[in-house]
Amino acid sequence: MARVRGERDLKMNARTRIALAEAIGTMILIVAGPGTAVLATGGFSGLQNSVGILGVALAFGLGLMCAAYAIGSISGCHINPAVTLGLWAMGKTKSGDLPYYIGGQVVGGLIGAFVIFVIAASQTGFSAKDTGFASNGYGSHSPGHFKLAPVMLTEVIFTALFVFVIASTSRKSMSPGFTGITVGLMLTVIHLITIPVDNTSVNPVRSLSTAVFQHGWALGQLWVFIIFPLVGGLLGGLIWKSLVPPEDV
Repeated sequence: MARVRGERDLKMNARTRIALAEAIGTMILIVAGPGTAVLATGGFSGLQNSVGILGVALAFGLGLMCAAYAIGSISGCHINPAVTLGLWAMGKTKSGDLPYYIGGQVVGGLIGAFVIFVIAASQTGFSAKDTGFASNGYGSHSPGHFKLAPVMLTEVIFTALFVFVIASTSRKSMSPGFTGITVGLMLTVIHLITIPVDNTSVNPVRSLSTAVFQHGWALGQLWVFIIFPLVGGLLGGLIWKSLVPPEDV
């Protein structure tokens, strides 16, 4: 009986570490990516230069890379429910661990967005509703005014590609030291391509975090950036699983 209780406690401790690590990693991603988009793209009076699309894309990629090396050994650094779902589809994440991964991601994302909001709100005249707070959107809220259908396609395809690359660089025959660099660069490329389409989600928690503080149209459009990245993550995981020998997954 004591042995069973001890094993249960060890499992709970491991899951608690997963949740905490995912919260910290997701917070890093949010303060890096949306933080750059909100604070460093010319939205404030007196800011002479903007980092632009390239700067925001690099911020997301570098944020992910840093998080990967910081917490990868603890939780694998999913920091994205679509990634967690894709890895679950491949059998690399246990069903019982899903709430700890996703719960930690949601909490960390909201904390990161809160930090950005507090900093931004200290600037005279700042309004999360007026600026959009780096939220994802379609139609009139898309940077390029893309309609709903291409935005849905974008989120499915690019999330699937992202998860596919993550799976390919984290397989058993791949050197683990290169995973963070590769997935960071992939996220950068995805942002370079898709920021004009919908501000780039490929991560439901990234979208949720900014939408909560925009607190307007972003919440009304949030469903798109929850459903379709999850579909893409599942698709990417299943495609990878169908291509690779089970011993190398």
